[in-house]
Amino acid sequence: MKITIISGSHRSSSQSEKVARHIENTLRAENICDETWLLSLASNPLPLWDEGIWDGDPEWSERLAPVSGQLASSDAFVIVSPEWHGQVPSGLKNFFLMWGKGELAHKPALIVTVSSADGGAYPVAELRMSSYKNNRICYIPEQIIIRNVEHVLNDDAEKNNPDADTYFRARTRWALGILKEYAMALKSVRDSGVTETADFKNGM
Repeated sequence: MKITIISGSHRSSSQSEKVARHIENTLRAENICDETWLLSLASNPLPLWDEGIWDGDPEWSERLAPVSGQLASSDAFVIVSPEWHGQVPSGLKNFFLMWGKGELAHKPALIVTVSSADGGAYPVAELRMSSYKNNRICYIPEQIIIRNVEHVLNDDAEKNNPDADTYFRARTRWALGILKEYAMALKSVRDSGVTETADFKNGM
């Protein structure tokens, strides 16, 4: 089983990427999956979507092919998003526009949001409302909202709030275990063939 983590912050050395790397380390340490891949959107490496993707533009194909292959070979996803002005970063929303050929389709995803204070709920609502329609990613019912993120999940234990850090580490392990079970279950849905159709390429 392969689980891909998407770090949705554009910033270098971001708290979102710190969280994403903790999740990747947890997946490995707990033997939740056989393989991981982490894609960071720091510095916004994906250009803004344009119709060249639909038209088979060779430059787009060359740019997206490596990422597309990694996503297509994944069984589940963890989407890590900071809250910027109460929103999901534009680069992360742009990411979801790219994948219309089934790379994410009918695969489970865990939403993890990050806040420097007591926020983090708005990105959860935004991702659940508007990021799945045509790529058909399947968000599981669980989610993690990591508040006061500077004080948890740090490698240096002295920088962590002990109670909050213990809670978020345990909650993350628990949620990733659920994600694994969804990944195994939805594989049988994809393998059944019922999701394959040329008639209904887009969601409603």
